Order: sequence, then structure tokens, then C-alpha cells
Amino acid sequence: MVGILYGYSNLVDYAPDHPMLVGRDYVIIDRHLLRRTRNTQGVLIGTARTNPGKDVTHVSHLQDAERCRPLRVVYNALCSLDVDALISIGGDDTLKTANKLKLYQETLPPGKRHIPIVHLPKTIDNDYMGIDFTFGYFTAVETLASEIRNLLADAEANRSYFLAETMGRSAGWLAYGAAIAGEASLVLSVEDIIGKYRSEEAVVDPETGKETLRPIMNLQEVVRRIVATMRVRDEAEHKLFGVIVIAEGLAEYLPSRYLEGIGRDEHQHIAVSQIELGRLFAKLATEEFFRQTGRKRKVTGIQLGYEIRCARPHAFDVLLGSQLGVGAYRALVEEHLDGVMVSVSGQLNLDYVPFEDLVNPETLVTVVRYVEPNSDFQRLARFLETYVSDPH
Repeated sequence: MVGILYGYSNLVDYAPDHPMLVGRDYVIIDRHLLRRTRNTQGVLIGTARTNPGKDVTHVSHLQDAERCRPLRVVYNALCSLDVDALISIGGDDTLKTANKLKLYQETLPPGKRHIPIVHLPKTIDNDYMGIDFTFGYFTAVETLASEIRNLLADAEANRSYFLAETMGRSAGWLAYGAAIAGEASLVLSVEDIIGKYRSEEAVVDPETGKETLRPIMNLQEVVRRIVATMRVRDEAEHKLFGVIVIAEGLAEYLPSRYLEGIGRDEHQHIAVSQIELGRLFAKLATEEFFRQTGRKRKVTGIQLGYEIRCARPHAFDVLLGSQLGVGAYRALVEEHLDGVMVSVSGQLNLDYVPFEDLVNPETLVTVVRYVEPNSDFQRLARFLETYVSDPH
């Protein structure tokens, strides 16, 4: 068993005169390395954002040798290690790359080595189609909830508010879960940018020069919604404190003037850590609260992020992660499968979901699973937070 270090970052540097080296590019995973790691925090083989499939954005690009060059290098690097199969572990971007590597191999001439690929859904964001909960989600939620409960105690002592920004780039699962478990006063995520909270702005494509409409949040209405919660707590419940949770994915819906100079990674995701969304909303909420009431109320913005990604695993995540890992072995060795994501249902019963059920066949982009509007999960959060009569 070979553990590739730091995602695809070392694989894409492979060349005949720059071979893969044990210790630098990969490790041998044996029983000594794995000793008591099931309950250990951290990532054993590291992670990275390197994207060898970044130039393959349409199925037709698989016929373009230059666009596929990084995928070819990765394939050759794996062949140089004489691997029989690849287990890909990660979020939706990692699944996307696994699918592209599988499709690339289908373009190879007959007789070339074929490396079967199985993917394990590992993301704290829980935004995966094909599985109810990803391993790492409940660990992250519990860590966030603990911090939110601490903030709530501090807020009560100081008659103030914390506006906590949580991870969750595409969907609101983390924000909602943390708000429910942490007893937050309000939670807002990308799923809530509908109705009066949603707007559009015209943007020009730098390549084509064409003008298109980009969905954005109505920032003024979103801030008013936050202040409405604060006022109900102040005036109706006599609670001069609280914690409001917002998902970092809201940054993608900010008007363009707030995103100037903000970079994007190889998967074209905005660098949300540079925006400090919590501080931005805290400033706007403080100003709006004073404008509406003439009273001052301290609102402190805070980012809750990296500290939740490598916490000691929750018992359910240990069970789920163990079963998914065993499922990868069974998929490859017992079932002889290729191009599937390992999933579970019920009481950790194993399922295998084909890549084509999870990825758009033309754009090769994974399908994000959002918190469904008016689902029982969303309604639970709304039931438990401070009630504000606020029809969209």
C-alpha cells in the first residue's frame, strides 16, 4: 500500500529524470505506520489543492493532448510505482479529478495499463450527492458547536454579539449543523439567498467581452435580517447578546466591489479567508442596528475555520471512515469495480455510486448537494433559532 504525499502536487512533478522517491513523494503504508491511527487527528499523508485536470473543463478536452498533459504525467507517475489501483480521498474537487483521470485512461490505446479508481467522500462540508453524511462532518460540527457555546457565554457576560463565520464553501451543512448544536441565535448560508435577499449585477467576461448577469446577495436586506434577530432578542426577549452564524460560501455572493483583488485557487474557488466575511457583516450589522435604534450594540466578527479540520475524530466519524475505507478495499478487490464512490446507507451498509451519477457528463463538474429549502433539517434550525416573522 503506497500513500501519495500531499495530493497530486508531487505526482504532477514526475518525469523520468525526476522519479518518485519514497519519503519525499510517497510513503509505504504498513501496520507500523497505521498503529492506533483510527482515532488520531490530522491527515496521515497530507493534502493539497493541486489540480491536474484544471484545463479539462469539457468532455471534448479529453482529446486535447496539451490539456491532458498533467493527467498524463499523473498516470505515468502512478505507473512508475507499479500501482494496481488508486483510492482517491477528498471533497468534490478531488472526486472531479478522480473522474477525469478515469476518463483520460479510457482514451489510451488498447493494451495500456489501466488503473481502476475508487473514491472516498472525505469533506467536512458534507456537500456530496450520493451519501447522507461524509466522514469528518460531525467532528467539525462538534468542534464548531463547542466554540459557539463558548462565544455565547462570553457574549452574555459582555452584553454583545459574535458574528461567527464557519467553513462551508458551497453549501450550508456545516453552518446549520454548528448553529443547531451550538445554540446560535441565527444561521445564514447560500441556501438563504433567495427572494428579497437575492439580486443580480452585470459583469463583463474578460475573454469574450460579453455582459452577463451574476447572482449576488442583496446585502442591505441580509444585514437587516441579522439586525431583526438582534432587535427581537433585545426588545422582546430581553437578551442583549447572541451568536449569529454565517457560512463562508456567502462570499461568492458578495457584490463585485468586495471581491476586487481577491485570488482564486486552481479549482477557481475564491480565497474566502482573505475577505473576512464575519468582520464585514459585523461592521454592517453594528451600523444598521444603531441606525434603526439609536443604541449601540457591540458585534465582533470572528472566523472559525482551520482549527476544526483536524480535530480528534468524533466516534461516528471513526465508524463511518472505517467502513468507507473497508468499502474501498471491497470495491476494488472483491467487487472489481472502477469509477465508483464508496457510500453507506442505513446502519453503515455499503453502497457503490458510479461517478457518472455524481458528475455532469459534459462539464465534468460535480453536483453540489445543498441544504434543501424547507427540508426538515433546515426547519429544525429555524425552529430552534430566535424567531423572527420574516416572509421571503
